[in-house]
Amino acid sequence: MIQEQFVDTLSTIGNGTVSHAMQEQAAQMVQELSVWDLTMRGGFIMIPLAILSLISIYIFVERYIAISRARKEDSSFMERIRDYIHDGEIESARNLCNRTDTPYSRLILKGISRIGRPMNDVLVAIENTGNIEIANLEKGLSWLATTAAGGPMIGFLGTVIGMVNAFFNLASAGTSANIAVLADGIYSALVTTVAGLIVGIIALFAYNYLVARINKVMNNLEAKTMEFMDLLNEPA
Repeated sequence: MIQEQFVDTLSTIGNGTVSHAMQEQAAQMVQELSVWDLTMRGGFIMIPLAILSLISIYIFVERYIAISRARKEDSSFMERIRDYIHDGEIESARNLCNRTDTPYSRLILKGISRIGRPMNDVLVAIENTGNIEIANLEKGLSWLATTAAGGPMIGFLGTVIGMVNAFFNLASAGTSANIAVLADGIYSALVTTVAGLIVGIIALFAYNYLVARINKVMNNLEAKTMEFMDLLNEPA
């Protein structure tokens, strides 16, 4: 009886040791699963997602630089324009606008070129120029919006294709099918959904960030337009 208990105890200890060793091996395998390995398991769907992400990064950086330049501010610009116009130095005012080379300076330049016409014509010319400037700043943002919406959809498409393949492999395995075959196909298929969501979320935040900066530029243009119109209405 004592011998049997001793054997049972050794067996329990042995099983615990084996179980612990298996857990350590499984944990080590999980740790060795890198991001690159997961990316490779995503299949060909990862290629369009990678292209979308690279183009989106380029557009974000390029638009960020362009918008930052557009937000460049010269605090003395409108004061100098006022002095030139009141002194009748229209050509000097035009030269100042050309040297400043910002969206609001181009608006003022358009307004200066319409001096002498009805105020409504001047305002319409400035507003049309402002619309063109904003449209130039918004170039490429439609791509970010498309990536934000299309990235997750492409990833989901990859998951559906992967799931179809996983169940096809499970059915083809016949009597030798096991949960490992299905699990391997499912986790590989889900990689594309994760990648699509990551690309889409980043593109969405980038799009909204750039739109917010463009709105600030638009508000600045409106303020400069009103200031210029008030300037024209001031007594000489």
